[in-house]
Amino acid sequence: METQPQNHQSEPQNHQCEPQNNQSEPRNHLPQSHDENPDQIPNPPDPSQSPETQFPEPPPKKRRRRKKQFPEMIPSASAVSGLRVLRPHSNKSSIYNEKLMDRIIQQQIDDHPSPPKSRRRKMADLAKEVDVEAMIAIAVGFPVDSLTEEEIESNVVDVVGGPDQANYIIVRNHILARWRSNVTVWMTKDHALESIRSEHRSLVSSAYTFLLEHGFINFGLAPAIKDAVLKPPPDGMERANVIIVGAGLAGLAAARHLISLGFKVAIVEGRNRPGGRVLTRKMQGDGVIAAADLGGSVLTGINGNPLGVLARQLGFPLHKVRDKCPLYLPDGSAVDVEVDSRVEFTFNRLLDKVCKLRQAIMEKLDSVDVSLGTALEIFRHVHKIAEVPEERMLLNWHLANLEYANASLITDLSLAFWDQDDPYEMGGDHCFIPGGNGRFVRALAENLPIFYGRTVESIRYGVDGVMVCTSSGQVFRGDMVLCTVPLGVLKRGSIEFIPKLPQPKQEAIERLGFGLLNKVAMLFPFDFWGGGIDTFGHLTEETSNRGEFFLFYSYSSVSGGPLLVALVAGESAIKFEMMSPVETVERVLEILRRIFTPRGIEVPNPVQAVCTRWGKDRFTYGSYSHVAVGASGDDYDILAESVGDGRVFFAGEATNRRYPATMHGALLSGLREAANISRAANRRSLAPMERIVNVRDENVDLDDLFQSPDLAFGSFSVLFDPRTSDYASVSLIRVGFGGKMLDSGTLFLYGLISRKHAIELSNIEGDENRLRILYRFFGVKLVGRKGLGNVGETLIAHLKATKANFNARVMNGAPPV
Repeated sequence: METQPQNHQSEPQNHQCEPQNNQSEPRNHLPQSHDENPDQIPNPPDPSQSPETQFPEPPPKKRRRRKKQFPEMIPSASAVSGLRVLRPHSNKSSIYNEKLMDRIIQQQIDDHPSPPKSRRRKMADLAKEVDVEAMIAIAVGFPVDSLTEEEIESNVVDVVGGPDQANYIIVRNHILARWRSNVTVWMTKDHALESIRSEHRSLVSSAYTFLLEHGFINFGLAPAIKDAVLKPPPDGMERANVIIVGAGLAGLAAARHLISLGFKVAIVEGRNRPGGRVLTRKMQGDGVIAAADLGGSVLTGINGNPLGVLARQLGFPLHKVRDKCPLYLPDGSAVDVEVDSRVEFTFNRLLDKVCKLRQAIMEKLDSVDVSLGTALEIFRHVHKIAEVPEERMLLNWHLANLEYANASLITDLSLAFWDQDDPYEMGGDHCFIPGGNGRFVRALAENLPIFYGRTVESIRYGVDGVMVCTSSGQVFRGDMVLCTVPLGVLKRGSIEFIPKLPQPKQEAIERLGFGLLNKVAMLFPFDFWGGGIDTFGHLTEETSNRGEFFLFYSYSSVSGGPLLVALVAGESAIKFEMMSPVETVERVLEILRRIFTPRGIEVPNPVQAVCTRWGKDRFTYGSYSHVAVGASGDDYDILAESVGDGRVFFAGEATNRRYPATMHGALLSGLREAANISRAANRRSLAPMERIVNVRDENVDLDDLFQSPDLAFGSFSVLFDPRTSDYASVSLIRVGFGGKMLDSGTLFLYGLISRKHAIELSNIEGDENRLRILYRFFGVKLVGRKGLGNVGETLIAHLKATKANFNARVMNGAPPV
């Protein structure tokens, strides 16, 4: 199996990461770094095309790409021709016309057997049209001839596998393809019905509603899409309030889709900018300027990719990452082309042998898992592969590339499931966005209600809703919460969930891996490496350092200036974070000068350099996820499951089994969870006055709660748990200290007491006696407002919800309950 990302030159997974951006410090021969706040929203320059010059030796050569593994191809035209007559012939073409549609799709269509000559031309054209639409649906992620789990849960047909299912699939594919042919317009249900027979109106309604609510059509940032207003909820009903934790691609996509579905949304973000692990940094100096993607940077496959849709809507051009990727030895000399080809072939054969071993092991011992690195090393020794130094260095380069693809040491990758997402990879070219992916972020975040600088410490959830508490003491309350923080944050336990997350989810968080990739971005006075390539590689002598600056990306053609980015993967990415930025830049320059100086090409000092530190970033603690030893693809699904009876939802690349570790995987997960939240809200049928009216950030204030206590005696007030009348249930007690005891004002202390003891206390004469019994006999400890702990905070949340419901009923003229 071939695993090299975009022929050794493009990011295999849209590496969503964001650093602390430690810029290099000045030293005699090094540039002065630009001191820019990394959390400020950058404003990258417009890219300008650099003149292409011939890159120095060796001669360019294409490297093999990993083959796209399509599901079983759609049936031939003749096999389903009887179903295709449900749609009359139309002069309007619904052929998918996305600019970078993979050639393989059209090739597959051209290779389909033609219908019998006796068939009319009309039927042949219609059959081919349906085939094309099916290929588009496959590219987006739909199965060929079955329903997705989401479609089954949404009851799109009366009977799964019944007579309507085949026709529904064709209708679904047609609607999807028709909108994808022009993603700048809002497609209405009537528009979809134009080319479908009227007797299939119910199928159109079912497919259109599913595609709309799940974000497969009418999503994105085109003016017509943003201006569209969906049908409001029925009278007396109101959509739930949703709090989203994290303003990365998943959170932003979810917020936009939820708002379009009529929900009230608030986004809580710890940083002072949106984007999360997608960060485009403006770099400048000495008259040059460029936009550097320090996190996610490459669209890995454009066919079916929702980021490709956004690019079309926003008018962003796409730059295909070119296939040429010359490699250089440690001394700077070019790698021999024949040796390079031989080792690359051997590397792919080695992976094939490991895959066969995996298959043999899993047939006999399903529960046994070892690391991919262990298996590769065993086969290398047994078959005496790459024993010559140059061949061993080349093999190490390929292994570093593999570690880059997975943000992990190969010794940590699961042999059984490390490549479980391969069958779902997006087809088509790998591309850069000129000006950086921050352009996506800015467009997605525009006009959204984002609360920046709020670091979430805890998420409380229960039958009455959710509370999101921040480090500053602010509390956001709503009906549901969507958590989109990176897996690294969940692994660190930076956010406390109350109650705790279910054990299976905790175990999935622990099993999945979350690795590291770092970058050194350097802006030079001029493009000394030439504009004819997008990547070149560098080999190292030591195996332990194989990932150190092993791959260079040239962004001259898309960033607006002479920008070069060096990647650091595997074990080297971990060591990298302990190096000083100055030392880092010196080592990169040393490598570049060994390559170019012997060829008479001057390598100047960069005018600015930025080093990432993703592992130390407290909002990420790493770069992106992978399947570690002992984990499987099932763990992505477990992490994506909601908890708390539809109160707490999860999104992000690490919740997307099909597209983990990618930017489009994160965005798709946000759309997915917006649909799940909508379904949960519909099941709950929230009435507007039975829940908090608005999502807002506020400090919890108990004064209004104690205006009408359940018990009041002397300086004591008690509020009972509104959910139960059990005498053993916990109640909230407040004691006021003032008058002679204090020089001024009143001091309130709080505690937790059983309802039974509270009633007994009310029968005691005198506050001093009550205090003595409270402490000595009931064991109640009085504390300040923030000392009540989890039980107290949960009780307060229920009390406030009950109070809000009471007030709402009174305002509407209904009798209080």
